[in-house]
Amino acid sequence: MAERRLFAHELEEILDAFLFASPSHRSIERLAAMLEALPRKQQDFVVRVARGASKTNTEIGYLIATLSIDALGRLDEAAFQDWVIAGLDVFDKRGLRASVETLRDIDGFLALREGRAYVRFAEIEQRLTRFVLGLSGRPLALKAGEYPWTDTETIFLPERLAQFGNAEDNRQFFKGLAVQLWAQTRYGTFNADLESEIARWPEREQALTWLAHLEAVRLEACVARDLPGLGTLLAGLRGAWPDSLGAALEELQAPTADIHDTLRWLSHFMAEGAVPPAPTFVGRLEPGIAARVRTERITRDTETLKKAIGALKGAGGKRKAAPNEFSAELNRATGEIEVRVDGEAVKLPDEARAAAQSLLQDLGQVPPEALTPAGDAPWTPDDRPKNGMVEQANSREPDFRYDEWDYHRNAYRRGWCHVYVTDVKPGEGNFVRETKVRYAPFIHQLKRRFEAVRGEDRILGRQPEGEDIDLDALVEAVNDRKSGAEPSTRLFCRRVRNERSLAAMFMIDMSGSTKGWVNDAEREALVMLCEALEKLGDAYAIYGFSGWTRTRCDIYRIKGFVDSYDEAVRARIDGIEAKDYTRMGVAIRHLTHLLGQQPARHKLLVTLSDGRPDDFGDEYRGTYGVEDTRRALQEAREQGIRSYCITIDRQGADYLKHMMGPASYTVLDDVKKLPLKVADIYRKLTV
Repeated sequence: MAERRLFAHELEEILDAFLFASPSHRSIERLAAMLEALPRKQQDFVVRVARGASKTNTEIGYLIATLSIDALGRLDEAAFQDWVIAGLDVFDKRGLRASVETLRDIDGFLALREGRAYVRFAEIEQRLTRFVLGLSGRPLALKAGEYPWTDTETIFLPERLAQFGNAEDNRQFFKGLAVQLWAQTRYGTFNADLESEIARWPEREQALTWLAHLEAVRLEACVARDLPGLGTLLAGLRGAWPDSLGAALEELQAPTADIHDTLRWLSHFMAEGAVPPAPTFVGRLEPGIAARVRTERITRDTETLKKAIGALKGAGGKRKAAPNEFSAELNRATGEIEVRVDGEAVKLPDEARAAAQSLLQDLGQVPPEALTPAGDAPWTPDDRPKNGMVEQANSREPDFRYDEWDYHRNAYRRGWCHVYVTDVKPGEGNFVRETKVRYAPFIHQLKRRFEAVRGEDRILGRQPEGEDIDLDALVEAVNDRKSGAEPSTRLFCRRVRNERSLAAMFMIDMSGSTKGWVNDAEREALVMLCEALEKLGDAYAIYGFSGWTRTRCDIYRIKGFVDSYDEAVRARIDGIEAKDYTRMGVAIRHLTHLLGQQPARHKLLVTLSDGRPDDFGDEYRGTYGVEDTRRALQEAREQGIRSYCITIDRQGADYLKHMMGPASYTVLDDVKKLPLKVADIYRKLTV
């Protein structure tokens, strides 16, 4: 039996509970009277959606409820929710007035959807990001933007596409745009001063349009030669090239063509005053922005490579003196940098190798100055300014921007969290030395356990040959023979070396609530962990996190994957201090990003925290923060990363099972146990 409709006075009471704070002078009584005419199912739906939207802004919640009768007459429930999310996304980016205009324009929203199964970028972002990562020799971020373009480090794609009549074709359109923009970074679109070339022509927009089209011809041919399947995809989405391109097609599709050939044809068409083709399936070029980002990256990559080579030579590394012989050169056959010290091949750190590959993409070669050892500076791959002062973080642009999950909307807030990355300011005390003395017996025991793990062998049973008999297989074979079945001949077992391929990221809560005992216990745990891990040989990194609202989410490098466990790292452990709040979701997303770049087969994210997600103000507290963190952990799992949390929050059981999942957390009843437990838990997780 269907539930009865709610009467106006009942609706008024419900609406008043979450819209009372609205500054609107419109009457909730009148709104309740309007909603009284709806069926009960629709009443409940409108109330639920409006309540969720009001968590962002009560005026928007009121407006959605007010427009709901008109909207429900024209939209099904799924479209209604998409309409609401579109309005909330605009609010995040442009404010209340723009959001109100978007929500009132139901006709415009329908025009976008009519006859087309549009696809939102948010729906395919994760999958598309993994796809581009597999294509690129260096990481390329994907973000939503007003139009498709790239600054050479980030690919910007439209928030939604409705080019075709079905969703799958529109997903392929997204993929094709991503490939085209990736190709700009891969095949040398920006290996020329495009801004100066464009500035030659008074008709700037026309010149940019011609350049984008002509370069698309060349890039598609490059993709088709190297990746025929993707070349077919691009050709299918594009259709036939316009006849107006004429002889340019043959020349730009040649294997020897480069960006300078494209620019020559640009001059040809601009001089003739030719009208460029219609802008279909061609991204926009922003040459000024791309040039700036590219120059900054080349400088950064060059310095990274120089410092790594300098460290290997002994200028800033562990060697007390420079070697007698040193060489660093590019192997053009493999594209790898080969470094030799006293005739012995030495492997570059992963970040330095990535820098070399990035230079190859940008310049077609590694410049000679990048193969010159840096001066006396130590190996420090993170070249961003080291402010040391949190208060200065907002004086510069964020290092990263990350989406945040809003469970009220059931959608992401795009680019919502601003991340600033700095090193922990080194401490000046003797904390690490004192910890090693205090826990010497336990550290010795852990080292022995970890050394044993490293040396363990695995026994493979049911092998066709081996050193020993597999008794289980033998018994089975005897029983098979007695029953008339053909027995197996795989009756042996053999020992194989247990080769570990694991990278671990330790995420340390540095919020203000950890001040005192907790902070000391965290630092002690890290000392014992590092001492033990040095015996195991796993790749590991340690980062702290805290922050103050979404606009200042601080990530602190304690030990990067490329860092040795040396005096600099020990000084940073000494310098760990409690600060601010615990906006956990964005920290997980950033550290997942770093962990995802590691080549290991198995990846583990371990969090040390004293409590649930929290931040200044009341928005992130409670369910919102838990759900955002839970979503971030789901994103990590989708990337093949296992997560585990070690906490001293005795109320942790109330939310950790929901947030982390079963068997993915440990609650310690005493903070003093933390140093003794962390390394042991890690060993059990990774054996």
